[in-house]
Amino acid sequence: MQEPTAEQRTETPRVADERTSLDAWLDYQRATLLWKCDGLTPEQLAERSVEPSTMSLLGLVRHMAEVERGWFRQFVGGEDVPELYVREGALDAEFDEVDPARAADDFAIFRAEVEVCRKVASGFDLDHLTHSTRRDIDIDLRWVYVHMIEEYARHNGHADLLRERIDGTIGD
Repeated sequence: MQEPTAEQRTETPRVADERTSLDAWLDYQRATLLWKCDGLTPEQLAERSVEPSTMSLLGLVRHMAEVERGWFRQFVGGEDVPELYVREGALDAEFDEVDPARAADDFAIFRAEVEVCRKVASGFDLDHLTHSTRRDIDIDLRWVYVHMIEEYARHNGHADLLRERIDGTIGD
């Protein structure tokens, strides 16, 4: 497997318009997840190093590909695309069914999903409204961006713990 190479994390702008800031912070969080995975073997990426949790770094990458697709493509863009990993009877498949032999494929899926989601989001302004039938509320694209930044930040905290347990690597 070609090791997952983290995109260069770039500093977020200190002064910028709202869209530029949201895009920069989301990309920073995306790159942080990849950075936390950088240099590990497929077996290490699939390791569940914080028992009893079923989380692994590879599971987090799979989960975030699923979350990207759900919020940006299905919800904001209205695309009728299937789930990537989750299916009936396996709602946590992105975590429970990791396979080190498929790690390279899972990273490729994540990167491809991020690229498509960037394009989808760029087609709408931040005030674009979508309706959440699950919550029965309207949500704008701005909310989706903030939620995605929060989702990545929370899971990047998990990635910090997982990585430290795997090989002692720490860093922000």
